Amino acid sequence: MQMAGFGAATLALGSCTLGQKSAGPAATKGRINHSVVHWCFSEHWDVEKTCQIARQLGCKSVELVGPSDFATLKKYGLTCAIAPNGMPDPPFVKGFNNPKYHAELLATTKKTIDSCADFGVKTVIAFTGYKWRNAEDPKSGEISLEEGAENCVKGLKELCRYAENKKVNVAIEILNTRATDHPMKGHPGYQGDHTDYCIDIIKKVGSPRMKILFDIYHVSIMDGDIIRRIRQHKDYIGHYHTAGNPGRGEIDQNQEINYAAIMKEIVKTGYKGYVGHEFIPTRDPLKGLTQAVEICDV
Repeated sequence: MQMAGFGAATLALGSCTLGQKSAGPAATKGRINHSVVHWCFSEHWDVEKTCQIARQLGCKSVELVGPSDFATLKKYGLTCAIAPNGMPDPPFVKGFNNPKYHAELLATTKKTIDSCADFGVKTVIAFTGYKWRNAEDPKSGEISLEEGAENCVKGLKELCRYAENKKVNVAIEILNTRATDHPMKGHPGYQGDHTDYCIDIIKKVGSPRMKILFDIYHVSIMDGDIIRRIRQHKDYIGHYHTAGNPGRGEIDQNQEINYAAIMKEIVKTGYKGYVGHEFIPTRDPLKGLTQAVEICDV
């Protein structure tokens, strides 16, 4: 998961000086298109430095940065694999499950879609939102799963009609609701916290531009059975995110997800999109990112 502007929310540990250099490209095989999610490294690097590091490592994208940064990406020959929706931080709270937010969501996301179309960005992010009737007030009553899905379908159908004309995809993200130890490791209250729920919404929207952002970290917490789910839903997957579980840290030997095996399966499905590395560093961020790219470059 996301987003431009989340640097202040992260409590990443470790440090990396701007003078650090990688030994060379970590992505060399060409079967996985690697992307760097900027927000989780923003405590260490600004967008320009992130672009430099992405190029050094052989990554093709820096993602979840707003249109104001698209020119910087272009300067380094990079794309933005998936753009933010333009909502204020945190952008996943007010979502399409609540019609009171539809006007704002549609206006901001359509504006981002316009910028994406101009720059050649292929996908913009979307969220179900939190389940409370006032998204920021847990005491305001809950929107049922059925009502939330119905509202999502209605709002996303309108958004996708616009996206279809602009040739931009809309990818709705699954977020976990179990982790409670950090505001960016889990999102208690988020309605779209299961794969099947989000896939059902996508099917009902019925647009070829409507996809799922399959965040492997979040799905592993809520549903598990990652490879089987990738096989089952491959036609609906528009983007992937990585991070270690538990902890949303590096994807090293200290976490449980077998990323090499998952990436091999992603290649088998014929997926040609991007894999965004979205972990919160607990040590040297450049070393952790280099390792992530190496592990996933199958």
